[in-house]
Amino acid sequence: MSIVPEDGDLQMQWTRWHNRRNAAARDHLIVHYSPLVKFVAGRVGAGLPSSVDSGDLISSGVFGLIDAIERFDLEQGVQFETFAVPRIRGAIYDGLRQLDWVPRSVRSRARNVEKSFSELEHELGRAPSDDELAEHLRIAPTELSKWLSAIASTTIGPLDRAIAAGAEPMAPDNAVSGSPSAVVEDRELSHLMREQIKKLPDREKLVLSLYYDEGLTLSEIGEVLGVTESRVSQIHTKSVLHLRARLGSAGLN
Repeated sequence: MSIVPEDGDLQMQWTRWHNRRNAAARDHLIVHYSPLVKFVAGRVGAGLPSSVDSGDLISSGVFGLIDAIERFDLEQGVQFETFAVPRIRGAIYDGLRQLDWVPRSVRSRARNVEKSFSELEHELGRAPSDDELAEHLRIAPTELSKWLSAIASTTIGPLDRAIAAGAEPMAPDNAVSGSPSAVVEDRELSHLMREQIKKLPDREKLVLSLYYDEGLTLSEIGEVLGVTESRVSQIHTKSVLHLRARLGSAGLN
């Protein structure tokens, strides 16, 4: 099954690139789909500190767009946008990690929270409350809230990237690029992640579902839950750290 754009000129450029690897056709496609990069960069950048230059995000995203164009096969039966968005987002995340913009103190706090989740779940046999988590960290609950707020804009890592990619419409199996073993590993990770998400406290599960599956903003989730956007951000951050801790205990991150 072949999915081609309805626009005649765009279809011609895809055909020229697909059949002859024409460089001019590739450049045309890059320019045409560049708004997609800006859209994804804007979504990623919405929760980042103002010190992160949006231009850097877009520059990194362009590499993901180019990779998507070079890997895309018109015969695989999937829309290009569906194929490209996870690759653009992944390239932006890779660029962020290379910038190393997260303060060491925040990294340390994130690791400490993850470690506390693992230790307390092993000790209690259940998910810890915020008060129990704060006590284990030897800080006040109000300080834990400050920690989560500081960590909130730094949860750009392999797990967050994987969850975000899962929010995109799934392409047919034969449209996935990479080796067969990589495809199997991706499926296994996705399955294990979903299984671990089911074990999270109800509010954490709900926030992850509304944000990644339903595409709601933090503000919109706040309206659903009847709490502030800031509180939703903290819950989201705690959910991601909790999930990372669970996957880490299973040797998956």
